[in-house]
Amino acid sequence: MGTVLKALELLDLFTRAQPLIGLSDLARQAGLNKATCYRLATSLCDFGLVEQVGPAREYRLGPAVLRLAALREAQVPTQEAAMPILQTLANATGETAHLSLMMGQHLRPLAHAYSATHSTRVMLEDTESFPFHATSSGLATLAFQPESLQRLVLSQPLQKLTRLTETDPLVISARLETIRSQGWAESRGGYEADVHSIAAPLFDTFGHCIGALSVAAVSSRMNDSQRSAIRPVLIRAAQEITSLWGGSPPPAIAAIWHKAA
Repeated sequence: MGTVLKALELLDLFTRAQPLIGLSDLARQAGLNKATCYRLATSLCDFGLVEQVGPAREYRLGPAVLRLAALREAQVPTQEAAMPILQTLANATGETAHLSLMMGQHLRPLAHAYSATHSTRVMLEDTESFPFHATSSGLATLAFQPESLQRLVLSQPLQKLTRLTETDPLVISARLETIRSQGWAESRGGYEADVHSIAAPLFDTFGHCIGALSVAAVSSRMNDSQRSAIRPVLIRAAQEITSLWGGSPPPAIAAIWHKAA
């Protein structure tokens, strides 16, 4: 099993910014010697999960990844099914709406939608993951993760991304408790100084939090009236997506959302 895990960990090294990786870099980033890394990469090649291309014989994700993604999407059409709700949320709030999912111990962006209401709006740049401590999506998701993962996240160095980014684990822990009691999270300039966002968690069939739905606006527009208007629309959208994916929120959150929406 250890060998399988090491091989799968290699797949996680491929990103939008790093789609091609040579053997030496792959071994270095994985913390493996080249011989071991080569054996693992060769096994992944045999199953089509990675392939070698170009004169440098660099590795990239293989066609089997597309097949698995297509099978997954056919069974649980997460992105395609959620897009109409995401666009409706963006149009209803006049702001940017985006969706993120837990993948391993990381929160990855899945999809986003823009509103044509304002010429100035929050643009979603390509990012590999959202920091749990600095975004409303991260906070909304982390609040409903097992305590072991919360402790792991908060025990690591937390990057100060803006002057408003909270990095004190005790303060963040208190915020997580508040989020669990109200059913939504908020970030004011924690990730980008001029962005204010509100997020609601998403749940699977077993009531486990699998990600978050968020609305992000330019801070100057996010007054109390706008915040109050966004929250119920956001929560209803989170309920729709959770239900569409075959999930259900824990009873306590379902009751909170029922009142808020």
